[in-house]
Amino acid sequence: MKSAPSKNKKYFLEYIIKSSPGILYDFLSTPSGLSQWFADKVDSFQDLFIFSWDGYPQKAKRVEKHENERIRFRWEDSPKDEYFEFKIQTTEITGDTVLMITDFGNPKEMKDIQRLWDSQVHELKKRLGGL
Repeated sequence: MKSAPSKNKKYFLEYIIKSSPGILYDFLSTPSGLSQWFADKVDSFQDLFIFSWDGYPQKAKRVEKHENERIRFRWEDSPKDEYFEFKIQTTEITGDTVLMITDFGNPKEMKDIQRLWDSQVHELKKRLGGL
């Protein structure tokens, strides 16, 4: 039986981060880094990451990684073509480090999703000392 197509849409967010790509990558790709800004607690075993918020765990598989460039996760209960990704780029002109987030969400909830990411990235910037 084929599942119904998802109503979620892909979206992209960009944030300038005052950090080197290597340090930022550690915050995006390791349980210790992710638990400082993304989730209350993060555990991993090989490519399986368990993110916990308020004691509720959610599993995601790391499906792609490129050192200091990008990391992609897929939630255990998400369709195969949906994921969330952190990508690091450096601008040519200013040399700024840019965090690009790709995620999927319900278009009706986009303002709430944006606010949530803004809040989490604000915490990331604080942890990196960039505020």
